[in-house]
Amino acid sequence: MAATLIAPDDVDLLGPLLVAEIEAYLRSLPAPSRAVAARPFTLDRLAVPAVNPYGSVVQQWHHGVQLPEPTLLDRIRGRRRVAQVTPAQHLDLLSKYIHQHGWLQGALWDASGAVCILGAQLRILAAGYSTPAVVERARELIGNEIGYRGETGPIDTWNDAEGRQAADVHQLLRRAAARTA
Repeated sequence: MAATLIAPDDVDLLGPLLVAEIEAYLRSLPAPSRAVAARPFTLDRLAVPAVNPYGSVVQQWHHGVQLPEPTLLDRIRGRRRVAQVTPAQHLDLLSKYIHQHGWLQGALWDASGAVCILGAQLRILAAGYSTPAVVERARELIGNEIGYRGETGPIDTWNDAEGRQAADVHQLLRRAAARTA
């Protein structure tokens, strides 16, 4: 089968063809349901968030914690800005990071981006959302929570235990964060 070459004069035609193809695809999608459209518009309807008929919007793992922008002096000196977070916020970021990128056992991270608890802590620290002191305090809280459960050993061994699931990791992180309050 011979390959079809596009002449330089035909390149200008591809833009409108692509737009037409996208518009045809959008017209083929089902129309969103309009269950609330029959009601007249009132201010109380503003308090209810709109429902996306095509699914939900994925939030970034660091949503809600703003990383400070570097100042001119930071850029000149080559300093990296770090967001000041509490150990509880760090544990919450850990759970969100693991939820978004995936959880794994037996390695810090893999090619797909999945991480263990320690791998997630390293990634969050590298992203500028914590300090080594906060990471250390968060690891102490996680270790304490493992002890409260009656289990022993380091966090990494707990993470890699046979039968452990991602839900167990999220529950551990939530409970450790709750104990800081």
